[in-house]
Amino acid sequence: MSEQILRAAVVGVGHLGRHHARILGSMPGVALVGVVDINGQRAAEIAAPSGARALTDVRDLLDQVDLVSIATPTEAHADVAGVCLDRGIPVLVEKPLARSVAECDAIIARAARSGAILAVGHTERFNPAVLAARGAVDNPGFIEIHRLGTFPERSLDIDVVFDLMIHDLDLVLSLVKSPIEAIEAVGVPVLTDRADIANARIRFASGCVANITASRISRDRVRKIRFFQRDAYISIDCGAKEAEVYRLVRQEGARPVIRGGRIEVPDSEPLRNELDDFVAAVRERRAPAVGGTDGRDAVRLAEQITERMAACTRI
Repeated sequence: MSEQILRAAVVGVGHLGRHHARILGSMPGVALVGVVDINGQRAAEIAAPSGARALTDVRDLLDQVDLVSIATPTEAHADVAGVCLDRGIPVLVEKPLARSVAECDAIIARAARSGAILAVGHTERFNPAVLAARGAVDNPGFIEIHRLGTFPERSLDIDVVFDLMIHDLDLVLSLVKSPIEAIEAVGVPVLTDRADIANARIRFASGCVANITASRISRDRVRKIRFFQRDAYISIDCGAKEAEVYRLVRQEGARPVIRGGRIEVPDSEPLRNELDDFVAAVRERRAPAVGGTDGRDAVRLAEQITERMAACTRI
């Protein structure tokens, strides 16, 4: 496995899946052998540059692949991933892992039974600005996050919590290692019958509070995270791939001073970093950086937030 060319397929080549195909088709040590989409014409268009087969059913490819990247609408994740995992084929499933915790548990169980690697596409974990700055985050007291986007020209089978906010729910859970004590949330459907803008305030047992806003109806695109902690402030712009770290430096016999500024962030594509990790996990037979349990935890928190939103609407 460490030397062989890994045969890859992408299932679902819409808004995001086409980029999975682009990257896997150009990755050293990987051959993109299949592109699957219910729209056969779309599959053929995306498959053409790499010479991959264009198909409408992943079952026709299972004997010819070593790994599969799944970027279908969320409602299809459990079925498509399950078919691959049952055959022992490693899969990366785009976020959210599934529509519910129950579906997440079913996917995780199928991976456990076959021993296949299960990775989840929480791409923001692989944002170079996040990778560069996360080492400075240490027991934050307050986290402020804004993820705002314009109305998307793509399928909207989920609300804004599962669509956009879940990126930040996963990031917060990976950085704040403390039980959640309370959640307040509000969401408003504006252009669809699901919440298009939402805010969640999450309080952890450590005392940390995370205030997270997500919108898919904004005029501007904003993807900013700010951490406030004892003697330090960390700011991450995921869109611009920039980060700043400021620290209060205490000096004996003198006033403390603030030092810091923009830190070095390597220029890299988050999705490529994510797929690099997935392919390396398959090749090295190791756990991926973001696994099934991580995906489940993010979905569970998203479910809790949507439950609070619904309760707020009923009041």
